[in-house]
Amino acid sequence: MTQPTPPWPMNQWYVAAYSSDIEAELFGRTICGEPLVFYRTVEGEVVALADRCVHRRFPLSKSQLVDDQVICGYHGFTYDRTGTCVAAPGQKRIPRSARVPSWPVAEQDSLVWVWIGDPERADTDRLPRAPWLDHADYTTVRGMESLAAGYELLVDNLLDLSHETYLHGGHIGTPEVAETPITTEVDEDAHIVYVSRHMDDAACPPFYARSTGIEGRITRWQDIEYHPPCLYLLHSRIAPVGTPDPVEGRPDDQAFRVEVVYAITPETERSTHDFWMVARDFALEDTEVSRFLAESNRTVVLQDVEALDVLQVVVESEKENYQELSINIDTGGLAARRMLKRQREAGALVEA
Repeated sequence: MTQPTPPWPMNQWYVAAYSSDIEAELFGRTICGEPLVFYRTVEGEVVALADRCVHRRFPLSKSQLVDDQVICGYHGFTYDRTGTCVAAPGQKRIPRSARVPSWPVAEQDSLVWVWIGDPERADTDRLPRAPWLDHADYTTVRGMESLAAGYELLVDNLLDLSHETYLHGGHIGTPEVAETPITTEVDEDAHIVYVSRHMDDAACPPFYARSTGIEGRITRWQDIEYHPPCLYLLHSRIAPVGTPDPVEGRPDDQAFRVEVVYAITPETERSTHDFWMVARDFALEDTEVSRFLAESNRTVVLQDVEALDVLQVVVESEKENYQELSINIDTGGLAARRMLKRQREAGALVEA
């Protein structure tokens, strides 16, 4: 039978945290409307359990972790890494129903992923990759901001980078970003949306001028690869004007590569975890470059946060059947919307 369409795709992997966030202590976070508690066992395995004691719903994230077992801070119900209650106050016999759900977890590319949906369908082969994030040839800065806006507004924002010219001028935006047409491709089989913008002669924004040391105008490539619902990759190539295009099999050593990664994880229908990462293949040991890129990208992200928080309020106040206008720059975002809609609808289909 068909259930109501969920607000986000089910039976999908979502980024829950950075690997460095999860230690041998309790870590609470809501993912797709599910309050979860995470911790790392003494063997290094990440565990995810429902963040509610089965007894009186006290948050387990506000409790204690002792020898890989969670002891509820309210009445002492104790759970092992599978969510099974192994001790209860005042009695030796534990009810069979005394357990909390556990959630499939995977670690890859310095990210902790959690499977939202049927645990039996969790498949780590479906995890999208971002190998630069923990590769020796790259240095990465990262952060996470919270949006008081739905995740699809952030998807729209990231699939249409023309807004950089206006919202992020003085940081990453230049006139050429808005002026240059895009190309869009959709791989329905692989579930990937590609959007590319290649600028042959563009101003070098401060974000790249100060980090690379380039003076003058640049060739700037922005190649987006969106893996719905969660992972967004922006492959950026920056080089002085006149630098030859890369040739397969040969080093592209006159250009600078920056891999910008976003994990777009719904918290609730009206809030989103915005994980952002910037990996670079130059100045790997330069802490000043790392500091500058981290501060600059966080500034850019916070500009998006402010705009999208406002937009969420506007969208909620719109009259029913409001018709928005879309143009060529929206082709990537519209393709992403269609793919997300199909994923949500697929999540509503269950066996009778």
